[in-house]
Amino acid sequence: MNNLFQDANRQQISGRRRNDLIWRILFLGATMFGIVALSALIITIITDGIARLNPDLFTNYPSRRASASGMKSAIVGSLYMLCLMAPISFVLGVGAAIYLEEYAPKNRFTRLIQLNISTLAGVPSIVYGILGLAIFVRTFGLERSLLSGALTMTLLVLPIIIVASQEAIRAVPRARRDASFALGATKWQTVSRSVLPSAISAIMTGVILALSRAIGETAPLIIIGAATYVAFLPESLFDTFTVMPIQIYNWIARPQEAFQDLAASGIIVLMIMLVIMNVAAIMLRNKYQKNI
Repeated sequence: MNNLFQDANRQQISGRRRNDLIWRILFLGATMFGIVALSALIITIITDGIARLNPDLFTNYPSRRASASGMKSAIVGSLYMLCLMAPISFVLGVGAAIYLEEYAPKNRFTRLIQLNISTLAGVPSIVYGILGLAIFVRTFGLERSLLSGALTMTLLVLPIIIVASQEAIRAVPRARRDASFALGATKWQTVSRSVLPSAISAIMTGVILALSRAIGETAPLIIIGAATYVAFLPESLFDTFTVMPIQIYNWIARPQEAFQDLAASGIIVLMIMLVIMNVAAIMLRNKYQKNI
């Protein structure tokens, strides 16, 4: 009887190991497929665009001739938009997260708000473009300006920043708050001097990653009417503008091979900017973690 039981146990263990090996191979295959596809795409882009990655790409304005075309206005437009989005989205997003986590009563209404914020974080970006067109372009009369684009993209990243900031604040141990209150600190002193310093690394990481997503978005800006051909730099918040994804989209839409190579060069520049932002997020996180 014992031998039969041991044989059955060995068969079960053998079957589990076999299933574990099969699933491990499947997961490894799926991972390798994604890595190979992404590597092939990156290699193709670099091969096509490296020849046009020269100073003219950064100093020339868009042109109808590929040999004289650049993306100066698109790069500057993206940087202007980032400079407008960053402070607005940081203040509103982190402020909303602090209120929801530290001050708002835990009732049905706040749970409904939390559910809506989490839902908005997964809404397709084109919906925010329609919302920005209705509110900022038409209702507020900001027209198809740089300010309209920055506010529209702020709407896009706000739910992401709020959710990331809430998770960071929620991860701060309750003991820190209790120790601060025990020393006689007020609610705001506890939040500003104990909770936020502990959560700022994760908050900054979430903010930078959300902004890096916005830099690569095209659909919302096309909806609100960002121009595909701008041969000047915006001089005010109410000027027409363009950004790198729209300029790349414009070049890809053209049939000439020279413009396809220009688009590949623009993609390389955009990827470098995104990598820099992601590295900055990692460095900020590590810096603040060491200081806590």
